[in-house]
Formats: sequence, structure tokens, C-alpha cells
Amino acid sequence: MTIKDVLAIAAIVLPIIAFLALATAFAVILRRAGRLLAATRDVERFRRQVGDLGTRIETSLGEISGRVDALRRGQLDATAISDDLTASLEAVSLYAEEARALQPPAAAIKIRTGLVEELERASRAIGMIEHGCSIQISARAGARELEAQTAIKRGYLNVLHAREAIAHQAKAARDLSGAGEASRFQRRNA
Repeated sequence: MTIKDVLAIAAIVLPIIAFLALATAFAVILRRAGRLLAATRDVERFRRQVGDLGTRIETSLGEISGRVDALRRGQLDATAISDDLTASLEAVSLYAEEARALQPPAAAIKIRTGLVEELERASRAIGMIEHGCSIQISARAGARELEAQTAIKRGYLNVLHAREAIAHQAKAARDLSGAGEASRFQRRNA
């Protein structure tokens, strides 16, 4: 083999090797970009789901809060909101099931857990309001009336606090970023 033959073979083999190297690099970049896009899509889906759920929760708890506030001020009778309390309790339990079913990205597990905890808190609070209403319906005056008012007020305040905490969790979901996933593009040194 002459030098001329070696140079001819090198002229064919070197471009093939360069092509294979570029193809491999391109495949690695595409794979990492695909992971980044999937992670971003998961974060956006979670944001959208929590935003929708938070809006529905706020509407439901806002309505029952207004009714209970009217009860506390003597503008409504305890029997007038009995059905509303039952409906709210069912809605809150459905919201809690929906929150448990959310598939958050790793960075948002605390948000889902917080939503579930606050919905359970709201459920207990509505139960306390129901308890106060049942006492108020059965006993019209005396010490039992004070107990009923106390249960209703404590439940009402817990509903307000749960609403505020749920709004905070929804804001945390809106502020969630997929920036932690950008590290997948960074070079990994072994």
C-alpha cells in the first residue's frame, strides 16, 4: 500500500467517523431535550390541574363561608344551611380525592400533600359547623346555645384558614418552575 492509497482510504473513513460522532452527539442532545420537554409538560399539567381545583375549592368554600357568616350574625337560621353544609362536605371530600389523584412532579409533592391536608381540615371544620347547627336546632337557649355558637365560630374560622392555605398552595403551584429540570442539559462528569 502506498501513501496515496492510505490517503484515499483516510479521505473516505474520516468523514464517516465524523458523521457517526455528530449523529451520536445529536441523539444525546435530542434525548435530553425530550426529557426536558416531558418534565416541563408535567409541571404545566400540574399547574393547570391545581389552578382549576383551587378555583373550584375557593368557590365552594367561599359560598359556604358566606352562608355560615350569615348564620353567625343571626341573618339565617341553622336549619336553612343544613343542606348547604352537607353538600359542601361532600364537595370537599371529592376535592380531596381529586387532590390525592394528582400526579405532581417531584418538586411539587409538598403542594399536593398540603392541598390534601387543608381539604381534610376544611372537612373537619364543616363537620364542626354541622355539629354546632345540630345543637342550635335542638337546644334554643341556655348553655347549649353558647356551645353551638362556639362550635360554629371555630368551624367558620377553620374554613377561612383552610381557604387561605389552599390559596397559598395554588399560588405555590403557579410559581413552580421546571428550572430544576434544566440540569439535565448540563454535562455529567462521571
